[in-house]
Amino acid sequence: MQPFSYVEPRSRAEALRLAQAYPEARFLAGGTTLVDLMKSGVVHPPMLIDVNRIGGLDEIEAAEGSLRLGALARMSDAASHEAVRTQAPGLSESLLFAASGQLRNMASLGGNLLQRTRCLYFRDRHFPCNKRAPGSGCGAIDGENRALAVLGTSAACIANYPGDFAIMLVALDGTVYLDGPAGERAVPAATFHRLPADTPHIETVLAPGEMITAISLPLGALSRQSRYLKVRDRSSYEYASVSVAAAADFAPDGTIRDARLALGGLAAKPWPVTEAALLLAGRRPDDPVAMGRLMDAAVDGARPRSGNAYKVPQARSAIRRAFATLARRSARSVA
Repeated sequence: MQPFSYVEPRSRAEALRLAQAYPEARFLAGGTTLVDLMKSGVVHPPMLIDVNRIGGLDEIEAAEGSLRLGALARMSDAASHEAVRTQAPGLSESLLFAASGQLRNMASLGGNLLQRTRCLYFRDRHFPCNKRAPGSGCGAIDGENRALAVLGTSAACIANYPGDFAIMLVALDGTVYLDGPAGERAVPAATFHRLPADTPHIETVLAPGEMITAISLPLGALSRQSRYLKVRDRSSYEYASVSVAAAADFAPDGTIRDARLALGGLAAKPWPVTEAALLLAGRRPDDPVAMGRLMDAAVDGARPRSGNAYKVPQARSAIRRAFATLARRSARSVA
């Protein structure tokens, strides 16, 4: 690890001033991704701006049909919060299924949104990687790519986004709040992460010097009937090969009034399936035609590589399972 400076601002304004004065600095919250990457030499910021002592950024509150989560709230605190568990159970599941208990106790929600890919070529400096070293090439395309993306890839990068929380946030129409030199702004969660195209090293819409301050999502019938299904090689601490963030509002007769769907594990960013509401409205989850059309739409444009073609049928199966689970939950709640 290379030498670096460390500062502890006591206000958001001070933190933003430091970030503007030192463009290569990085904000430090839980550090569960950043410190790992620094240790392995993948990133080497000259300064860490520890934001943990800034007040008001770790609050969790539900009011007036909305859930607001401070960027410094810890994953474990958000997952166990009563409003999250009862009003957005899929969001709670996405946090509980991520990482180990120790990491969830340390990691912040804002930092979790910014976690970097687990692609072996990104994390090993001996291999070419356009995400780590722009212009060096992508070793994964013709290399070991079993865990990597089949959707949203480019000729420059096939790395996948590894997170869980962001997938459910996208499905539930969440919003990410930012603050920086140009002031505060709100960005839809679905557009916060960028596709790689020919600049895979630019992963989000964060501008230089900006920081995440909060995350919000609407609470209602969809959030209350949400489910996060994570398919992985083992049930303990492991990243998803495919994950499904699903939500549905059911009528008394079991048909779907409204639905949301986003996929993780198999795409370059959290992958919204925007056709879900249209394809499932007025249909039941066990309708093979409607579900078949939804699964087709979800994996449309997939470009499997030598080692990850299994992800396409796996995603189709997981989508079916997630909506079947939602239907059973809804039937039990009515009964």
